[in-house]
Amino acid sequence: MTTALLLTAFVISTCGLVYELIAGTVASYLLGDSITQFSTVIGVYLFSMGIGSYLTRHIVKNLSLTFVQVELMIGLIGGFSATMLFLLFNHIDNFRILLYSLVSIIGILVGLEIPLLMRILEEKLDFKTLVSQIFTFDYVGALLASLLFPMVLVPYLGLMRTSLLFGLFNIGVAFWSIHLFREQLPFRRYLQGTAFLALLALICGFAYADKLMNLAEASAFPDPVIYSTSTLYQRIVITSNTKDLRLFLNGNLQFSSRDEYRYHEALVHPAMAACKNPRDILVLGGGDGMAVRELLKYPSVRSITLVDLDKKMTDLFRSQSILTRLNQNSLNDPRVKLVVNDAFVWLKGTKQKFDVAIVDFPDPSNYSLGKLYSDTFYRTLKRTLSDQGLIVVQSTSPFYAKNSYWCVDSTLASVGFHTTPYHAYVPAFGDWGYVIGSLTPFHPAAQEAYPQGLRYLSEGSFNQMLYFAKDMLPTLSSINKLNNQILVHLFESEWSEYVDVH
Repeated sequence: MTTALLLTAFVISTCGLVYELIAGTVASYLLGDSITQFSTVIGVYLFSMGIGSYLTRHIVKNLSLTFVQVELMIGLIGGFSATMLFLLFNHIDNFRILLYSLVSIIGILVGLEIPLLMRILEEKLDFKTLVSQIFTFDYVGALLASLLFPMVLVPYLGLMRTSLLFGLFNIGVAFWSIHLFREQLPFRRYLQGTAFLALLALICGFAYADKLMNLAEASAFPDPVIYSTSTLYQRIVITSNTKDLRLFLNGNLQFSSRDEYRYHEALVHPAMAACKNPRDILVLGGGDGMAVRELLKYPSVRSITLVDLDKKMTDLFRSQSILTRLNQNSLNDPRVKLVVNDAFVWLKGTKQKFDVAIVDFPDPSNYSLGKLYSDTFYRTLKRTLSDQGLIVVQSTSPFYAKNSYWCVDSTLASVGFHTTPYHAYVPAFGDWGYVIGSLTPFHPAAQEAYPQGLRYLSEGSFNQMLYFAKDMLPTLSSINKLNNQILVHLFESEWSEYVDVH
């Protein structure tokens, strides 16, 4: 029995950490700003575990019964935690109350587990051996969970199935404990029946997890979801109706097929047309291949290196016919080299030189993205440019987030770029901003430098993009540095005035 209970400590510690990781990840997916979400979730979770541990002092009888009951509750609440968070996100006014209430309940229950187990074992082991063995199994279980979660569980099962799977493990512990304590356990048949019903509910949830996720996403998006998947880095959702196909990453719109040409023409052509004979091009982000599609319109281009962190993203836009029609199969062009890596890490190691760099990252809604808008990042990027090199950066909206937009401009200028800010109206997004960074003063291209067949951009329209109305001018000046990430704070505060952030 002693060995069985020590193995139980290993299982329950693994489950406990997985629930914590799930809550932090779901919060990051749905609310953004991963550092804040993980920090607050971990803090509330650990505090709640402390409350649970404290409460065990008041449990003096029927320790084995209480332990089984705790496992049943954790199995159900923890197992369905991701399902509840996803399903209720769009239906309650304050999502954070639900999030932290759920984290607190699970934390309290997890905090009860180890102290109860130690008290059950105290008659079988001396105190020194008991403490060392319990905590050894506890920490090994935590290590296993921290390795499995990002490498296996999220990529292959997704968050919903992962929480349901570990709920099944807790119910398994309950069944095992009922068997171990069968001689001393009251209400044994009642507990077995409850455990069986909980097991059945979790198995059904696991079997229908995709349908539950589709139900959650159907309520979040106005159009039917035709594809969705979780990757190591984000939730990818594609919706479609008869006239429009849209890509969402972690719930944030990335493009609408009805007007994405406006966004991508404005992103690519002002810099490309102004660069004489651009040959070697770098694209950072842009795993949908739309920017690459525009780059391939220049006959002088001999190589395009696209660096994107998420292989599932580039694989999707290389293989699905509905998507390759949109990007004109650009990612399968022999001139395009795909690199799966963190752009920051890759830039530090590359010795290649580029004539133009297109920086098409998602908005700086969290610190992981904010670092890609920092002075350190731009300084590193600058070293990869040829003598007449240019970069252009997607820079959020100068209307909805004007201080964030001009922070990007100031940050580029702080590392020695000549900056040329401009903006374009994209109906799906509103007024959207870009900044060109050049090593020498920038001169807009004449009409003949632009490729034939553009639907939106021209010499005349670009000249209009250079003008900013008074309500788009900044009210403060700031530089985004790695050690302050002020851009993330600006972005969150400005966009929150226009978007319900739950």
